[in-house]
Amino acid sequence: MGQIKLPAAVISKCILTGAMFVLGLNAVAHPMPNSVVSLSVLEKWISGEVKIPLLELESAIGRKAGELDTDFFREYFESHIQAVSGKRTWHTEIESLSTITDTSPFVGEYQEVVVHFKLTPPDARLLRHFTFEYDAVIHQVITHRALVFVQYDWNNGLQDQSDSEPLGVIGLDVPSGKIFPLEVHLEEGSWINGVKGMFLLGMKHIREGLDHILFLLTLLLIAPLTIEDRKWSGYQGFRYTLERFLKISLAFTLGHSITLLAGSLNLVDFRVQYVEVLIAVSILVSAVNCVKPVFFKKEVFIAGGFGLIHGLAFSISLSHLELGLGSKLLSIVGFNLGIEAMQLIIMACFLPMLLMSKWKAYPAVRTAFAVFTIILSTAWIVERIATKENFITAHFNKLL
Repeated sequence: MGQIKLPAAVISKCILTGAMFVLGLNAVAHPMPNSVVSLSVLEKWISGEVKIPLLELESAIGRKAGELDTDFFREYFESHIQAVSGKRTWHTEIESLSTITDTSPFVGEYQEVVVHFKLTPPDARLLRHFTFEYDAVIHQVITHRALVFVQYDWNNGLQDQSDSEPLGVIGLDVPSGKIFPLEVHLEEGSWINGVKGMFLLGMKHIREGLDHILFLLTLLLIAPLTIEDRKWSGYQGFRYTLERFLKISLAFTLGHSITLLAGSLNLVDFRVQYVEVLIAVSILVSAVNCVKPVFFKKEVFIAGGFGLIHGLAFSISLSHLELGLGSKLLSIVGFNLGIEAMQLIIMACFLPMLLMSKWKAYPAVRTAFAVFTIILSTAWIVERIATKENFITAHFNKLL
């Protein structure tokens, strides 16, 4: 039998990923007692974040950390977080320092120091090839390690924190007694990879956005119906259903595309909490209309109007991207296409259910679905106003 040969790069990546898994570390879960460094490759610089267990840092500096936002700590981290390309040293800027408290099912409550930094090369062409030097704790606590990940790289389609890719581990080399830096060589990538990554992110956004899905479904459930004696009638035919189905979908798409563009380019200023509350309200109103006609023959306008609100929520995922105008416009196009693709998939799956409106049981099914949505959307409104999970949303989140 012939042997299957895997590329050396794939083998190396598998080994590195396996090593990090053995160490019990990843970019999302907290890796006590080690540090995690996450790098975001932007167009002209690299933005980074390092999370360090507070006790490990205090062991390294030999005293309580106390107030972090001081010249001492800024100079300390500037000297211990560096990048070089050949003999050319990059500029290190410490952007913020803070301490956070969190809990883990494994270690209970813990504290860690979060350092945000910026590494700027002397020449933008060096951005993807450099030596990363990090020894903020390792130089004093020899058992300490730092795991380094790429969290964001638009050119290589890496835009989701949960998909962070491992770069390597920095630690003390016991035989030599030295801390070797990490050689970083990133692929150049392309705009095609960037658009592809945003397309997949858009699909994921809808796939995981239950509120957006419920909103659409409550509008579509009444697409096959008309109104008789102020109540929803029975099935009005396939052509009637399809036309209303497409009009509602198109109106929602146009609405959210407009505000997605405006929000992503930071042309409108809004408070995220208000938008999230309004989205829950839109779901509630649509669910009520699904039980009893409230805005019959106005569903297209309602879908378009509520689409404007949902588009602002979509734009939150893009507004923070530090990209040039061209790359940002491509990101918006890719993200929006991903949203549309996933919406079409969901709608296509849902279309056969609309044909059930011929059945006598359809009103009961529609009403049951609407009541469930009313309860859940009301709980979301309360949660988003109070900024605190309630027993309904808590129970529901456990089921997801």
